[in-house]
Amino acid sequence: MTNATDTAPVKVGLFGIGLDTYWPQFEGLKERLEGYQKRIHDRLAREGVEVVDAGLVDNVPKARKIGDVFKKEDVEIIFLYVSTYALSSTVLPVVQKAKVPVVVLNLQPTRTLDFEWFNGLGDRGKMTGEWLANCQACSAPEIACVFNRAGIDYHLVTGTLDDEEAWDELNAWIDASRVAAVMRNTRVGVLGHYYCGMLDVYSAMTQQAAVFGCHFELLEMCQLHKLRESVTPAQLEAKLKQFQEEFDVVPECDEEELSRAAKTSCALDLLVENNELGSLAYYYEGEDGNDYENIATSVIAGNSLLTAHGVPVAGECEIKNVQAMKVMDSFGVGGSFSEFYLMDFNDDVVLLGHDGPGHMTIAEGRVKLVPLPVFHGKPGKGLSIQMMVKNGPVTLLSVVQDGDGNLKFLVAEGESIPGPIMDIGNTNSRYRFSIGAKEFVNQWSKAGPAHHCAIGIGHIALKLEKLAAILGIECIRVC
Repeated sequence: MTNATDTAPVKVGLFGIGLDTYWPQFEGLKERLEGYQKRIHDRLAREGVEVVDAGLVDNVPKARKIGDVFKKEDVEIIFLYVSTYALSSTVLPVVQKAKVPVVVLNLQPTRTLDFEWFNGLGDRGKMTGEWLANCQACSAPEIACVFNRAGIDYHLVTGTLDDEEAWDELNAWIDASRVAAVMRNTRVGVLGHYYCGMLDVYSAMTQQAAVFGCHFELLEMCQLHKLRESVTPAQLEAKLKQFQEEFDVVPECDEEELSRAAKTSCALDLLVENNELGSLAYYYEGEDGNDYENIATSVIAGNSLLTAHGVPVAGECEIKNVQAMKVMDSFGVGGSFSEFYLMDFNDDVVLLGHDGPGHMTIAEGRVKLVPLPVFHGKPGKGLSIQMMVKNGPVTLLSVVQDGDGNLKFLVAEGESIPGPIMDIGNTNSRYRFSIGAKEFVNQWSKAGPAHHCAIGIGHIALKLEKLAAILGIECIRVC
């Protein structure tokens, strides 16, 4: 179910800057600097990344041409390598024309000069050439000054060519750029309506589209009902087989409920395919005995499968949270629909979980498909899933809409730990945070999120901060 835009390579621009006055003065300097740039190119270029390398820009006419190249190639982000001192006039035209985020690479080839060897050269010309090969920092303030005065947003990475901390930053920028492109090309389905009374959940789709660049497709329950009525016996049989393969179907699940959920799952697959959806937010109730109620009470299994296969689904029509889930899924870390369940003060942990769809790829062990006699707070009964998030590092993300209507990210890193959970046919896990459960809940809540969040495995706050910067929104980090 993963959309083509989820797997398309991200295009990144790379250009170095130098000063053409130096080349006849210092033999071999240009070639040496181009070699450093090639090292950067080779490390940027990997599976899923297409590098548009414009080479070394050392004068203004060339800079204007390179701006056109990046614009034509439609790069997501530009990496500007400061190879030596260079005039800021060779930088501004490129960035102004391309109009994409720019990351300035102040990466020195060595950690320090070997001053004894350097001073022993005895030839001040050679010594100056050697210095110029290591004077990347000279241009950093000049470029920053010009960008500040021009109102251009930029980001600076300082270190060495082999500095792993600096490369963590670069890789985070690449991953964030790819996810920004995924979000911009995502068609978000909205099926049904909000859970009535959840004021925190209500969101402005216009604002979401403005920030993420996505499209919202408003869907009708009658469309899903029509698709469900068209499901063939062969499709139903294949779906039941998928249930057995991907779920641990407990013996208490009767055949009628399995068939009901499988038929709805087939219809959901068709709804996603027909509308080219990359994510879906839904909620519906319906009158007792109504066909739509029959659908609404049989969606959990199908929505969980969609979520596991690249189309995150959020219940209670939580549009903000399905955006967070899509972000996490696009980073490859899951993004399971969650809310605060309770606190274990004895163990200083917070339990989070939710009924409805979970992200099965980040489950600890196999996901159980179980019958529920009642959906708490919702009508009807049916099949649900039960799972725990894998033990280990996790990241929580909430897309927050504040009182001024602005969107922002709320992020926290913690740890999913083993221990007792509730056996109630829901996803739920135990989470520990470095600042303790009480302080975490206080800080998280005061940031003003809705009561839902998306949980993914691993610590990716750095990447989420980069994505927020690309989107031009604030990122609040708890603990």
